Amino acid sequence: MSRYHRHITLSEIGQQGQDKLSAAKVLVVGAGGLGCPILQYLAAAGIGTLGIIDFDVVDISNLQRQVLFGTSSLGQNKAKAAKKRLEDLNNEIIIKSYPEELNYQNAIDLFEHYDIIVDGTDNFETRYLVNDACIITNKPLVFGAIYKFEGQVSVFNYNNGPSYRCLFPNPPKKDSVPNCSEIGVLGVLPGIIGSMQANEVLKMILGIGYVLSGKLLCYNALTSQTSVLSIRKIEDNFHKVLKNSLVFHKKPLNINCDVDIIDISIMDILQKENIQFIDVREHHEQPKVDNLKITYLPLSELENHLDKINSGKEKAIFCQSGIRSKQAVSILKKYNITNCYSIKEGASDINKFIKEQHKTSFNVR
Repeated sequence: MSRYHRHITLSEIGQQGQDKLSAAKVLVVGAGGLGCPILQYLAAAGIGTLGIIDFDVVDISNLQRQVLFGTSSLGQNKAKAAKKRLEDLNNEIIIKSYPEELNYQNAIDLFEHYDIIVDGTDNFETRYLVNDACIITNKPLVFGAIYKFEGQVSVFNYNNGPSYRCLFPNPPKKDSVPNCSEIGVLGVLPGIIGSMQANEVLKMILGIGYVLSGKLLCYNALTSQTSVLSIRKIEDNFHKVLKNSLVFHKKPLNINCDVDIIDISIMDILQKENIQFIDVREHHEQPKVDNLKITYLPLSELENHLDKINSGKEKAIFCQSGIRSKQAVSILKKYNITNCYSIKEGASDINKFIKEQHKTSFNVR
């Protein structure tokens, strides 16, 4: 009674509502930027059984936004570290950690044990996996996504509502959308969006308010503006998923990355000799990179100018954020052009690094 007094005194919740929360089972997929605030508030609210699945480990770069962790958590599995922190926050609930990768082989069995699934992932392949598993198991899905200063929240597969595939029928092309490590994200943004996701979970369990089913809430942290878009249900998307449900567990998980593409930092590439630097940005976005001799080959023109690529040199390819450079490496591989690297940093970061290192000239072209 003392722990949940502020809930119970609300006429819309009361003891009956708090009992509903205590009986609920919620699985959070991912204990990262979104997962941390989701887990924190659901645990504090008294969700009876809280599941956490994440195979990743805590890195120092996570601490800017993943508020469940501290320096003592570095190197630990995120699901286990989150469980430890949440048990201190609320020792009256059941918290289950799954320090493993969610995949097509384990998703169905795992989802069957929970009432609501919350998506805190950061890649498209897993989002489609989570969506399809929710359709097959008939579980509502609370969706959240963040990009730089903007976020999105919605609820899918709830009360015969639309699914994630009704909003985005097909995944984007590989490497066409950057993730947080490549493009950056405002530290407080996942806290805002994750809290909104937790709010949708509580509304569903309690049966109060208006759930964001059939709606996509968009938030801009720079302007504090929100907009809500309508999502139309497309029955064919459900039929296609259910039709393939018997072979669902046989699909491989292929996250949007190419293991054959070698990412390299500007610091490491500058240690090499005999390098050709290739800028694949478009002409209108090509402010010069200081103190480097650059071959300018916009991605849109790359295949028409393969003769400008020096086969005798190692190729260091860059763009604005590291996305198009990966695409360029993939294109060059098709033409059997080897020794290609995608520089992790964007052009502006490369400039900053070179200035800091007082580099003067490189015999490259």
